[in-house]
Amino acid sequence: MTYLKNSKERFYLFLLLFFGAFPAFADNSESAAWLKSTGVIGTILLVVIALAVTLIIGLIKFNDFFTRLKNNKKQRDYDELHEEIIGLEEDETDNILEKRKKALNYKLSGEELGGNEKVLDEKGIITHVSHDPKPRFFDKKQKSKILLETAPELKKIILYYLGASAFWLLVGTGVGEFLGLKFIWPSLDNVSWLSFGRLRPVHTNTVFWGFASLSMLGLAHFVIARTSNARLHNYKLSWISWALINACVILGNLLLMGGINNGGGEYREYIWPVMLLFIVALVLTLYNFYKTVANRNIKEIYISNWYILAALIWTGVLATVGYLPFYQNGLGETVAAGYYMHQGVGMWFMTFTLGLIYYYLPATLNKPIYSYALGVLALWTQMLFYTLIGTHHFIFSPLPWWLQTVAIVFSIGMVIPVTAGTTNFLMTMRGRWDHISKSYVLPFFLVGIIFYFVGSMQGSLQATRFTNYVWHFTDFNVAHSHLTMYGIICFILWACTYTIVPKITGKEPKTYLVGGHFWLALLGLFAYTFPLMWGGTLKGLSWLQGEPFMESVTLMKPYWIWRAVGGSLMLVSHFIFAYNLYYMFKNKTEIKKQTTELTKENSEIIKN
Repeated sequence: MTYLKNSKERFYLFLLLFFGAFPAFADNSESAAWLKSTGVIGTILLVVIALAVTLIIGLIKFNDFFTRLKNNKKQRDYDELHEEIIGLEEDETDNILEKRKKALNYKLSGEELGGNEKVLDEKGIITHVSHDPKPRFFDKKQKSKILLETAPELKKIILYYLGASAFWLLVGTGVGEFLGLKFIWPSLDNVSWLSFGRLRPVHTNTVFWGFASLSMLGLAHFVIARTSNARLHNYKLSWISWALINACVILGNLLLMGGINNGGGEYREYIWPVMLLFIVALVLTLYNFYKTVANRNIKEIYISNWYILAALIWTGVLATVGYLPFYQNGLGETVAAGYYMHQGVGMWFMTFTLGLIYYYLPATLNKPIYSYALGVLALWTQMLFYTLIGTHHFIFSPLPWWLQTVAIVFSIGMVIPVTAGTTNFLMTMRGRWDHISKSYVLPFFLVGIIFYFVGSMQGSLQATRFTNYVWHFTDFNVAHSHLTMYGIICFILWACTYTIVPKITGKEPKTYLVGGHFWLALLGLFAYTFPLMWGGTLKGLSWLQGEPFMESVTLMKPYWIWRAVGGSLMLVSHFIFAYNLYYMFKNKTEIKKQTTELTKENSEIIKN
């Protein structure tokens, strides 16, 4: 393999590899032109943004740490002074107090910084003069009062959903870590039901339908009831849905490990009778949530409920289309596969999670969402663009060229809802940046929001034919999927969980354990995704140069080691999260009952 001689090209690659020293690309016209393409340069810039935000959060946390050290030193100095004063004679103490009293009684005359001369700014230093003694730099926002009292039935449902989701998180990512180790040690086992082909769908389906789905639904129960100022329509339906989803995951995984599956459909490996359990659970949940919103005691439907109900409706349609038998043959199966796999991520997980952000982020900041209009814009443009982009997974395939072009165009159109949503969230956080050092929840929200922008924009850039030319079928796609599903969905779900569970149990987790969870998960994500992005790029270029396939396999070994390292860090963080959840669950404090009726202030916030 020859190397790039152009220093500018090598510099771009240097950035992509998070400042590591790795081999460079081959110097031929195709790879050089590809490197200078908009999609590649845009991806590099997005990666730099993610790294920069992580660095900023780290600096804020370090600054807070050193501030505490400084305050501890001040406290020690105070204690020493206190001991010294105690040792003084009575006359000495009276003398010191008299001097201090005179200092406190001193008042400025008002002429120290002024006079009777004419005001003249000869050097043009003054740009603005205000006579308001308390000027505001940010608009005054209404603040919501979070009511801690929750119906015991609803509280139990939320905790059971979140508890089950944490269990499936450990199972699913434990399987994923085992698979990651098999990349390094292929002969790790010789048992058929532990083979890669059987365990890989166990990993994806467990974290999809077990962890993320149960977590989203559990968190949404609180949002739907609270923003509707109404009792949940039917608690029994929630329990039936919980049982059906868990049964679906258990039965589906056992069948997958036994070699019984739906074929090669991505994320739909469960056979239809098993997946039917999940669909029935969603239909029951949709009915339960819809009836709760319909019976609300306020006029408006809060923006979160639009997202949550839309996600439930779309996922029902999605699963029906994905499992219809007459779509499972020939190119129709390929189109259905692209539709199903991308809508599963975009219309179920992403749309639902965005709805959760619109409630839990303002609740954490104690201020309303920045713009209701931006939220509506993001919702409807998400509904418009996301539904037709699945075919960008099959660029250069036998599918009609016009269908591939439509998918690319609509992928670029996703810039609109992503920009609207990111702007709305960051503007909501405006004026509260100093809270990041004091809160263990806001860093999770910030990382999730930044990765929402970075991961989604990178996906739009990757959808073009030029970038697909190299990255398709490589490990780069594995990195992208974790950048979005883990960087966005997982971090937001953890943020929402850490927001609400202490409020309904009355017990806070230990902050250093939450910090350990955050940093291990974030650093693990970086260690996992960035090497795979780089290695996947090298693999694609190796194919373009016509090198033997096995060479592209052997060159990936060091990057698969990083994959295992990153996966290990993430798995450890998940055990910490599970312990934090257990700590908040056990011996929960009985919270004094308050009125369940929303205050007028809360109602106004929901209207806005």
